[in-house]
Amino acid sequence: MNKAYILFDLDGTLTDPGMGITNSVAHALAHFGITVTDRTELYRFIGPPLMDSFMEYYGFTEEQATEAVRVYREYFADRGWAENTVYEGMETLLSELTAAGKTLLVATSKPQVFAERILHHFGLARYFTHICGVALQAPRGYSKADVIREALAKAGVTDLSTAVMVGDRHHDIDGAKAVGLSSVGVLYGYGNRAEHETAGADAIAESVDALRALLLK
Repeated sequence: MNKAYILFDLDGTLTDPGMGITNSVAHALAHFGITVTDRTELYRFIGPPLMDSFMEYYGFTEEQATEAVRVYREYFADRGWAENTVYEGMETLLSELTAAGKTLLVATSKPQVFAERILHHFGLARYFTHICGVALQAPRGYSKADVIREALAKAGVTDLSTAVMVGDRHHDIDGAKAVGLSSVGVLYGYGNRAEHETAGADAIAESVDALRALLLK
């Protein structure tokens, strides 16, 4: 899969945000009197837009979900963003890709301000030509496909056959397909093989090493 432009999702693809996101969601749910005993139940919040997740998984109204996102961000902005780790071998992969002349981009549903903060904190921002996320007050319905389109436009990509989207959830694959981009689903994050196969990923990588083999061959 020899592509000149490689778009990466952030959560579950470049870094493991499990602790920070679940702590932030639990903080928001506690605001509504909801206690979560099994933290793994909150992993499904990693990747999709927060508003949609609060409404889908807890039956919140749009007004309640808006408030939940506000409270979530109180915790996340304070310390949740740093409760995060870079996947082993990821920085080496990014270095190798840039050395091979690839242009790397980030396309995430996370607010751009937090994406930039996280990537700078872990020393990964220097590998990316553009970091694209969503505005804190982005309109509901601003999709992963919209973020991907923005990243491609900023990089000046006109030939979609030269680019690929890499992500750990079906939202990444769905967004890529909506734009007309090929995609790689990774299994070391929070998605699974069935999810990626159902979404129609062009390739699936079980590990960072497997992802390297795909992107550098």
